[in-house]
Amino acid sequence: MCGIVAYIGPKDASPILLEGLQRLEYRGYDSAGVAVVAPVTKSAPAKLRLCKVKGRVADLAAALPARFKGGAGIGHTRWATHGVPSDANAHPHTDNEGRIAVVHNGIIENADELRAKLAADGAVFRSETDTEVLAHLVAAHRAEGGELEDAVRAALKLVVGTYGIAVLDAGQPDRIVVARNGSPIVLGIGEKEMFAASDVSALVRYTRQVVHLEDGELATVRADGFRTFTEDARTVTRQPSTVDWEVGSYDTGGYAHYLLKEIHEQPGAVERTLSGRLDERFATAHLGGLNLDARELREIRRVKILGCGSAYYAGEMGAQLIEELARIPAHSEPASEFRYRNPVIEADTLYVAVSQSGETYDTLAAVQEVKRKGGRVLGVVNTVGSAIARECDGGMYLHAGPEVSVASTKAFTSTVVAFALLALHFGRIHDLSPADGRRIVAGLKALPDQIRQVLEQQQEIEALAAEYAHSQGMMYIGRVRGYPVAREGAQKLKEISYVHAEAYPASELKHGPLALISPELPTVALVPDDELLDKNLTALGEIKAREGRVLAVAHRPIEAKHADHCLVVPKSEPELDPLLLNIPLQLLAYHAAVALGRDVDKPRNLAKSVTVE
Repeated sequence: MCGIVAYIGPKDASPILLEGLQRLEYRGYDSAGVAVVAPVTKSAPAKLRLCKVKGRVADLAAALPARFKGGAGIGHTRWATHGVPSDANAHPHTDNEGRIAVVHNGIIENADELRAKLAADGAVFRSETDTEVLAHLVAAHRAEGGELEDAVRAALKLVVGTYGIAVLDAGQPDRIVVARNGSPIVLGIGEKEMFAASDVSALVRYTRQVVHLEDGELATVRADGFRTFTEDARTVTRQPSTVDWEVGSYDTGGYAHYLLKEIHEQPGAVERTLSGRLDERFATAHLGGLNLDARELREIRRVKILGCGSAYYAGEMGAQLIEELARIPAHSEPASEFRYRNPVIEADTLYVAVSQSGETYDTLAAVQEVKRKGGRVLGVVNTVGSAIARECDGGMYLHAGPEVSVASTKAFTSTVVAFALLALHFGRIHDLSPADGRRIVAGLKALPDQIRQVLEQQQEIEALAAEYAHSQGMMYIGRVRGYPVAREGAQKLKEISYVHAEAYPASELKHGPLALISPELPTVALVPDDELLDKNLTALGEIKAREGRVLAVAHRPIEAKHADHCLVVPKSEPELDPLLLNIPLQLLAYHAAVALGRDVDKPRNLAKSVTVE
């Protein structure tokens, strides 16, 4: 959450900071600000210049003075944790003298204690944030002498919590100091210029060479290079890696919103996830990144999948795939709850961490808990070099491409495809027959074109969304394979349209949820053409008998006595059907949000990468 960008070099920093913040705005968008060190002149030393506002990056750009120049600068776009969105609470935060500026992602848990001590020593606080204590701490240590990096190291030794920070000092305008603990910081290496950011999306326009900091590490960034070190001043070596995402991946590409673009990018995203991983000769999947041979995989007796939000629901679909194809018990649970229940870590259980960004704090903490207790963890992530990817013993990259909209669509679909590959690989090592393996391989290969067929129904789905968007709420139901689809569909609707939505197993209707049925509460029902078709139709009959409206998503038209409307999707293999049943629900949520005038890509109160607890 929140976005950080920093620049030092021969160019004017302000336009670079603003452009970077615009690319990071999906990480937080209630306020924004920048600070630069104005250049030294014959009549004046270097000084800090600051501009910050409540609102979007566009509001910051409008408020920026005409002459706001400096060769070193830091910027921030905020998702509030301490203090309401306001000009005063916007980052950067400064010390009393206006010499030190700090931007911060994360939460300082002992901020109140530090604030009281600093105030007693004369610090004057102008905001409600936890971040401001960092500016005063660094300033206090700078006053004792030494370099900026020494002051930052000393300040961070007093801090309890998570942070990704960038620090600017008007007294040392030749450097920016950054640090990471639980919140990502990436360095970008340019030609006689350097960058830093909380996400590579802010850097790809300027450089493809990046360095990921590890937790507990700092870096001093100068125009001619960087130095990485630990809090105890021990130098560490970090080698650059190359980012393969294009600048155009962060543009809307002619679509009205990033979300719509990303929904339509799903056929290509699935093709990339599958690329080089299907083995038609042996009817299996090539997954060398697991770092597990066949003998080790046969020793696995259980799979536990950990994720948050849509990643958790993708994990539910993945657990079903693994149980069906590999006949291994599998279960998905929220990573945010996992470590707090003192989980039993079993030697013969494989743990799988799921995160689009690879930086989700709750999931990373769950990974670290499993590792601390001796468990084996695989990662399923989209971002190369991310914290979860580095922490895990092995895993799979999705290669879905960057996802900018807060609501996950193409990364969700690619995650389920990755689980299908994992389940196929497991299954063929266990008891899945070559014939069933070939059936799944063929089904996976057909998915991209089948997704394209679903996307061709956009106009019909848009009309239905306009009809249903103004309902008081929506109920989503599915049975067995359809239930995780219902949960993800409800998640999409409520997070971008703000329409209340709940998901239930269709079999549970008569155990309570039928009390909610009325003409004002429509039901979206997943009705695959499988062994449970008749039972699903019975559930629809129960809803219709109580004057409930039904929108069915099915493999063939549903009679009017069972559904008011029906969206027909192509039939895949039964195990893969949930992937295709989910696509119309993405479009339904998107068009409902548009019909209601919502900010589709930046829904209220949410941010893309959740790097705080």
